[in-house]
Amino acid sequence: MGPCEPGVRRADLGAVHWCVLPFRVLLVLTSHRGIQMYESNGNTMVYWHALDSGDASPVQAVFARGIAASGHFISVGTWSGRVLVFDIPVKGPNIVLSEELAGHQTPITDIATEPAQGQDCVADMVTADDSGLLCVWRSGPEFTLLTRIPGFGVPCPSVKLWQGIIAAGYGNGQVHLYEATTGNLHVQINAHARAICALDLAPEVGKLLSAGEDTFVHIWKLSRSPESGYIEVSPLP
Repeated sequence: MGPCEPGVRRADLGAVHWCVLPFRVLLVLTSHRGIQMYESNGNTMVYWHALDSGDASPVQAVFARGIAASGHFISVGTWSGRVLVFDIPVKGPNIVLSEELAGHQTPITDIATEPAQGQDCVADMVTADDSGLLCVWRSGPEFTLLTRIPGFGVPCPSVKLWQGIIAAGYGNGQVHLYEATTGNLHVQINAHARAICALDLAPEVGKLLSAGEDTFVHIWKLSRSPESGYIEVSPLP
């Protein structure tokens, strides 16, 4: 990889994510200073967005956290609870900040997306924050907030989206599975004795991995009941 933006040390980097768009792959990095986007070779920086700390108190950290791609957009969460949406061209550096989503009041912790496959009114992005609140969106030229899933006093460090199912990992060690379109809770799993660190998904086979501060990693099989359509989960050995 080439050099970082002048004045940004590698130790200052917060999040790094490969954003796979239908026509392009970009490497997105965040730090307390701003957001950097690189071409897939990692050598050419095509965009730099400085974070505005004007609304921050002197003791409040300024950062960007949570990165995801949807269609020809890349969304990045921020310390203020806003989600920055960037419109990405087929090629070149003409990247535009097209929208700021304002569904959260506390810092964003994670963002997850999945392809909407051309269906109308489909939830294809979910954002999570430090209060545990989840916001479910439909992406497009203008992002639409479909539903809000209230938090319950603990952060949601990691969230995933799979076939209309939201998997959310919380600071109390629980994993909750919600219906994305309605926000209804289907399954609550006491997965870990301490906070969830991260979730990951194998979308082709519907397997969910959870890692916790209790040093354990668990794997869960997700499915839908053909009779009721409800979400079902079972642990894998």
